[in-house]
Amino acid sequence: MSAPRRCQASDPHTAPDSAQLLSIAGQFPGRWLQGYVRGKLGSDPVYQAAAEIIRAHPAPVLDIGCGIGLLAHYLDSLNCKVDYLGIDLDAGKIRIAQQAASRHAHLRFLHASCDALPAWQGHVVILDVLHYLTADLQQNLLTAAAERVAPGASLIIRSVIRAASWRFAVTRLEEAFMRCVRWMRYRVQHYPDVAELETPLRNAGLLMELRPLWARTPFNSYLIVARRP
Repeated sequence: MSAPRRCQASDPHTAPDSAQLLSIAGQFPGRWLQGYVRGKLGSDPVYQAAAEIIRAHPAPVLDIGCGIGLLAHYLDSLNCKVDYLGIDLDAGKIRIAQQAASRHAHLRFLHASCDALPAWQGHVVILDVLHYLTADLQQNLLTAAAERVAPGASLIIRSVIRAASWRFAVTRLEEAFMRCVRWMRYRVQHYPDVAELETPLRNAGLLMELRPLWARTPFNSYLIVARRP
């Protein structure tokens, strides 16, 4: 693996502006997808949260369940040009990601399953993936991902957490809708609770922090940051 690229510390931006969002969206095919990209990057708080962590400690990024590669473009727009590998089981989304990033040599995408992760040392990102796995597979993935976190780097997770709340109920409805419109191919298998997230990460020697990542959404999403000292 090559030495990690550096983020430009002099760049004051913490989020892409409207012109940058248009530029990113323009790299994707079709008006519908371009609108989705622009809206998602402009409104979803997880990208800024992940970018702030990665910019504070630049290191290679392994993005598990990367979809069409939105985090990669978000980081790139902030001049955080770290080496990035995105993997996803959805071959169609990987093809879109590869096409959109064809001009960026440091951004790579691979059609692969999360149960066979590549060798890696750096940051590891898992956004909105865990609940599509069974409870056992979640534990296996968290353990494998933690092993790939370099000293000073972090495992960055966004996950729905099982709870008796209206937010959790709304989240389940949203997941059903995404499946109906065929944007998500996979059914929800298991929503983890806090202990199921915490145990494998602490066992791997990571220091874990958890906080709500609702922003203006009604969803029961949390940001989990597990750092290796």
